[in-house]
Parts: sequence; structure tokens; C-alpha cells
Amino acid sequence: MKKKRTTQKNPSIDIVVENINKKYGDGSLFYGNDGEVVKNIKSIPTGSLALDFATGIGGYPRGRLIEVFGKESSGKTTLALHMLTMAQQMDLNVFFIDVEHALDLNYAISLGLDTNKVLFSQPQSAEEAFDIMKELLNSGKFHVGVVDSVAGLATEAEIKAEVTDKHMAPVARFLSENIKKVSSMCGRTNTTMVFINQTRMKLNVRFGNPETTPGGNALKFFSSLRFEVTNIGKVKVGDNVIGNRTRIKVVKNKVAPPFREAEFLLRYGDGIDFVMETIDYAENMGIIIKKGSFYKYNGNNIGQGKEAVRNYLMEDEETFTNIYNLVRDNLIGE
Repeated sequence: MKKKRTTQKNPSIDIVVENINKKYGDGSLFYGNDGEVVKNIKSIPTGSLALDFATGIGGYPRGRLIEVFGKESSGKTTLALHMLTMAQQMDLNVFFIDVEHALDLNYAISLGLDTNKVLFSQPQSAEEAFDIMKELLNSGKFHVGVVDSVAGLATEAEIKAEVTDKHMAPVARFLSENIKKVSSMCGRTNTTMVFINQTRMKLNVRFGNPETTPGGNALKFFSSLRFEVTNIGKVKVGDNVIGNRTRIKVVKNKVAPPFREAEFLLRYGDGIDFVMETIDYAENMGIIIKKGSFYKYNGNNIGQGKEAVRNYLMEDEETFTNIYNLVRDNLIGE
């Protein structure tokens, strides 16, 4: 029989760990069995059980920077809007900086977001976007903010066409000067900032991954979580395409083990289909029992076929809530 391994921590090493965590943020360095790193971090649910599990802490960490990146139309903005919706359900104050001037408010409403309780901004430059962001963070009144997107940022010099060779990569330079300040402000005010970014193709790359994200390395460095969002295929019910299957890989995680993945259905017009996701988990856990094409919960028939079960649970809120809570408790342990 194997002996139980015990860890004797070295006080002199603990001082080094403490200093590094002060410099780079809690969770930058920790022992493998140090569960307190995760326990002490509060989170906001993502709107997806699979992604909540993949983060390792049940959702987005409070007081941290998060980068959500991927190709165009992969579901990045939808993911951020779901986060704001979940934050509102916790009575948290939120804001959205629409750099691209492209947000569809009707779509945001369809995802459950109360847009009358969201502060929106459509800045004309990177400087204006960050000035507004810093004012909101400094107020201490907000809990979650979104910038959509880093790829759409342009400095005043770029806008005025004053960029010369000595001003190469002005946005990267600008972010390098400002992201650290924003990260510090988020930690001080316990505000979560989500930065949406788009992937670009590197030129003349023959080996390795040819994809990169604009804005230099500052955001990569100071983000506690980085999500890579990928559209992996369309989903049909019969002959009708109802949405896209989406995969999210946690490529960086400073609050839990990285490289976990989540998959879910992004249903057109509705966003993350958390009802279908809950059904899938409940079936795998034996909470919902499938016999033939019929599904039962607590001995009661709740539908023939998953779409019928989904429709049933969308009508019966109490039953869905009971199933959802059982799944979440089993999956995440909250």
C-alpha cells in the first residue's frame, strides 16, 4: 500500500511565493495541493455548465482580466453577453465598451440581458475607451466590464494618420502601457474585465501555429484566463440548422489547472443552450433516465426525444431548476 504523501513547506520558499504572487497576482504561483488558491476566489457563472467546470472555479474569477479570442463569428460576443446576464442575476453592475460599434441590442435582450441596466459606450479611440474604463473602475460601483474588441482598437495617432515607422504597432504599445494599470484597478475594486479579441494569421509562418491575436503580449501576460473559442460545426434538428457546436479551450488559467475544454450548442437567437446542456449532463449522471426514445425524471415521463424534453423543461421551471441544481452540484460541487 502506498504511503500518503505529506508536504513539508519551506518557510524561505513561502516568502518567495508570497512576493511573486504580490507582483503578478494571487494564483500566479502555488503548490499542487494548495486548494486555498481556488477556494478564496469568488466567481460568476458563465452560462454554461461545461465552461464553469473548465474554469476550475465554477465560472469567471472576480477581480481579474480575461481574454476571449477566436475567429470572426465564433461566438465570442455571445459568451461575453451571457456573462453580463449572469452577473445581473447576481445583482452586479455591468458595462459594455463597444469599440466596434456593432452590438445588436435586440440580440443582447434575447439572451436575457437587461440593457436598461447596462452602461454602454462607443468610444472613438483606444485612449477614449481606456479613459472611460478607468473612470468606471475607479468609481468602485461596477463588477463586470466588457471591451469588444481589442482588434478594433485604434489610437488617436492611427486615426489621424500620423503613424510613422517609429510608431509601429501603436495599439500594442498603448496596451503595454495601460493593461497593467487596468489589472491593478480590477484587483483593487474586485471588478472582472473581459477583453474580446480576434485571431489573425501571421505572415510567412512555415512552422507552428500561424494564428496570433492583435495587441501585443501585455493582455496575454496579465490575463488570468484566456479562452480560445472555436466554431466546430452546425447543428441540425431534422433538416433545419438550429445553431453551432462551439468549443472553448482554456489555454491559460492562473486560478486552476489550464487546458480544459468545454463544448456546447450556441442556438441561433438564444445563445448558449444551457437547457440541452443540462439534459446531456443529467442523462450521463443518471438523473434523467432514457428508455428507448423516452426520457424520465423521478419516474415521470418528460418527453420523447431530446427536443421534446427541452421544450418540457423550458415550460416547467421548477423541474428544470431541480435537475440543473443536481447536475451543478455533481459537476462543480457548489
